[in-house]
Amino acid sequence: MGTPQSYFKFPNMQILDISYNDFTGKLPLSLLENWKARKFENVHSLTYIIDEISNIKILKDLVYFTCLHAYTYSMMMTNKGKDIFYEKVQELFIAIDFSSNRFVGEIPESIGNLKGAQLLNLSNNALTGHIPPSLGSLIELEALDLSQNMLSGEIPQQLTQLTFLAVFNVPHNNLMGPIPQGKQFDTFENNSFEGNPRLCGRPLTKKCENSNKLPSQPSISQESQDSRSPFEFGWKIVVIGYGFGFVVGVIVGRIVIARKHDWLMKT
Repeated sequence: MGTPQSYFKFPNMQILDISYNDFTGKLPLSLLENWKARKFENVHSLTYIIDEISNIKILKDLVYFTCLHAYTYSMMMTNKGKDIFYEKVQELFIAIDFSSNRFVGEIPESIGNLKGAQLLNLSNNALTGHIPPSLGSLIELEALDLSQNMLSGEIPQQLTQLTFLAVFNVPHNNLMGPIPQGKQFDTFENNSFEGNPRLCGRPLTKKCENSNKLPSQPSISQESQDSRSPFEFGWKIVVIGYGFGFVVGVIVGRIVIARKHDWLMKT
């Protein structure tokens, strides 16, 4: 897709769907540098994205009037693993779909700047590298699809912070290690992780090796050597000196007793 030659801003953009094309290169996140998800506060009823079409009618005497007709947008989008037709699009719906293209490279950490996104679909590309932990900051995310890529490494623990996440798909990648546990991750089934033979932990039947084993205890001699201090080492020299002196004293004493017994007794 390249870099836009002109500087565009899309302050009200809610849905970007470029799926099922032949786009190549890296993910075009530069298009979303100015992404500011619209905030809807105090919304008490469902509202939809609409536009108004004006029809101008001219009568014979050149009197004209304008008729305004509300036009609601409709679309087809893959949401939560299913192709869904939206006859009307809610104003609360914020989605990004880059799926089924030929994008390559890593998913940059800057993807965590897409605040407010409820759907993020990057599936069926040729993305590599790790899943960025910054995805854990997309707290409004309800569906995340990273399937059919070449992603590697472990699934970040930060994704457990996504308390609204109803769908999480990472099948057919090169992921490894334990699957995060707790919160929404306790609701996902096997098919969310299949095709990653080096993943382990619930809900998969493959158990993870016990990584909480205590490290092997050092031997007593090694422990005593490691815990030596200069003070303790000095005392050992003193004790050795006392022992050597005692032995020498005993030997000298025996010689004195044997050769000068009478002097010794008199003394």
